[in-house]
Amino acid sequence: MRALVPGLMLILLFADLSCLNPFAPRLDTTPATETCSDLTQVENVFCVFRNAYTFKDTTLYGSIIAPDFTFSFRDYDHGVDVTWGRDDEMRSTYGLFQSVQSLTLIWNNEISSDSGDTQWTIVRGFDLTVTFNASDVEHVDGYADLTFERPTSKDPWKIGYWRDESNF
Repeated sequence: MRALVPGLMLILLFADLSCLNPFAPRLDTTPATETCSDLTQVENVFCVFRNAYTFKDTTLYGSIIAPDFTFSFRDYDHGVDVTWGRDDEMRSTYGLFQSVQSLTLIWNNEISSDSGDTQWTIVRGFDLTVTFNASDVEHVDGYADLTFERPTSKDPWKIGYWRDESNF
């Protein structure tokens, strides 16, 4: 019986090693992005925003945009402020996601913050890298003036207002 144990262990060792391919890397099982499901925390809304851009996922993005959402930015070429609602925001975001190879969004420090139970305004810096293709990469940086809203303090936050103050 004792002679069988080393032989059995040797067989098991070879069987285990025979499943390894030295030319193939191991599967990376670590998540590429963090999960951020508790949207009663404003920081998790920023996390979902970043993940939506990373995965170019309009469904994920739409989950953090309030029904009465307003987006605005300054059109310096024409000297006017441009504003649109949720439907236009979702259409323009879908168009962005479809026309690029990749998006990398980095949220920077908060410049200012004014919080309450059902409304929270944050001005936060961001860096966005837009890759159309290998030879066409744009970098956008600036500030996002965001107002988060929710009906009660137990509900998830959604973005109700976004004023883009970027260099683009």
